[in-house]
Amino acid sequence: MSDPARFIRANTVVTAASMVPELRLHLATEVVPLWQATEAMLEKAGLPPPYWAFAWPGGQAVARHVLDNPRLVAGRRVLDLAAGCGIAAVAAAKVGAKASASEIDRFALAAIALNAALNHVEVTPIDRDVLDDPPGDWDTVLAGDLCYERPMADRVASWVRAQARAGVTVFMGDPGRAYKPTDGFAEVARYAVPTSKDLEDREIRETIVWRALG
Repeated sequence: MSDPARFIRANTVVTAASMVPELRLHLATEVVPLWQATEAMLEKAGLPPPYWAFAWPGGQAVARHVLDNPRLVAGRRVLDLAAGCGIAAVAAAKVGAKASASEIDRFALAAIALNAALNHVEVTPIDRDVLDDPPGDWDTVLAGDLCYERPMADRVASWVRAQARAGVTVFMGDPGRAYKPTDGFAEVARYAVPTSKDLEDREIRETIVWRALG
């Protein structure tokens, strides 16, 4: 698959996520066909699962928190970590942040670019794993729904705590994933996020936005 943008346009629709109707995003309406389409190409193209095609509860909660509290990010250098569809980065840019989004999946990077253009904002792509980077490149880090696997959750927790100790503001949205770290975070907001039962085990996920304390 040589053209990720073409694939995304063909397999998604432009719509709004339930918690952030202000934003327009390329999102999949049917989970199984898209998942099967990308799985069928895994061996040929090395595609990871299409996490970029869905507005996960943690990302929606962080985006909602940013849109409701623009002073948290306006004029600041903001990173959307492992951004997926880029919902948090787009929200931050919408309220005046200098937004960047990191991803290692070229399809996610294409989705982020398409979603930024849809919303008439600028989001700088970072096409590498930033979790080995030292603190200091951003004023604020946003992270949504990154704690569904232990290795990733452990890396994220260690990195965001280091960022917080260096004075970076870190907000992490989590809908009760199994490996969300329990120490060093304070709750700042709570949302009931409507979800699809194709993606989740329930129709509403209570999702908390946490601030890392270091």
